[in-house]
Amino acid sequence: MLAPIALFVYNRPVHTRKTLTALEKNTLAEQSEIYIFSDGAKTAADIDSVNQVRSIIREPWKFKHIYIVERAHNKGLAESVIDGVTQVVEKHGRIVVLEDDLQTAPYALKYFNDALNHYQDQEQVMEISGYMYPVEKQKKLPPSFFFRVANSWGWATWDRAWEKFNPDIEELTKKFSRKQRKAFAVDGTENFWKQVKQYKAGKINSWAIRWYLSVFRHDGLVLYPRYSMIQNIGTDGSGTHSDVDAVYRTRLADKPVRRFPKRIQEDSRALEQIKHFYKNRKGNFFERLARYLEKVIRKRKFRALKR
Repeated sequence: MLAPIALFVYNRPVHTRKTLTALEKNTLAEQSEIYIFSDGAKTAADIDSVNQVRSIIREPWKFKHIYIVERAHNKGLAESVIDGVTQVVEKHGRIVVLEDDLQTAPYALKYFNDALNHYQDQEQVMEISGYMYPVEKQKKLPPSFFFRVANSWGWATWDRAWEKFNPDIEELTKKFSRKQRKAFAVDGTENFWKQVKQYKAGKINSWAIRWYLSVFRHDGLVLYPRYSMIQNIGTDGSGTHSDVDAVYRTRLADKPVRRFPKRIQEDSRALEQIKHFYKNRKGNFFERLARYLEKVIRKRKFRALKR
């Protein structure tokens, strides 16, 4: 049984077409069912681009069956993902989740489905991540490995794991010790706690930080591939979260993953590699300035195109 795909789209026709084109080229695409959730326009200015996206998703893409859910009103990314994932996973027991700015490698669906089958009954394994960071010594890592962070750039899970998702951030962070906070921040190398504080302050509405908290609170682990099955192509200021940096661009896998770890434990080599990436990804002052200016220019170009 292949896991159904849930694809969440909004108002980016160019990205949506690229995402579906790459996904359609996957080895298991024609055998897979796909649910496409199209969120409603938030403002009058978004109506035209939302309609363009809805025209694209109705094209005869080469999947086993396409189910289209068009929202009459804007739910927002967080509520759309939570609601859509819940619907699909309750019906099918497993799911592959994508958004409209994620390009998949040709073997992504095979990787997700093989891993879902392999760890179906392993309670501690709560997510299969499709994305992998561009670490320095990638060749030295195993073909796949376990890491603690739940990643939102292309992932898969089971109903048994999604049942543990808790949307209540106050409950999730209750009695969170200093030691736990450090572990949650990957030994202090990535400030995930900042996102928790931003959510509590109403500055962001992230389902992903609450999913990671849910996985963390249950001592869950996430499977990662050595080479990424996902490339984020939404780094042009066009998305809900437009501050994604070019440093996260990675090498897409050109071969399937043929081996999965037998031991259900975090891989120490991968942990050190990812921690090193977290610590050094911002570069020196001039590198940070160059990336900032590049982001500003990209956002301006995107806004100009939308006028």
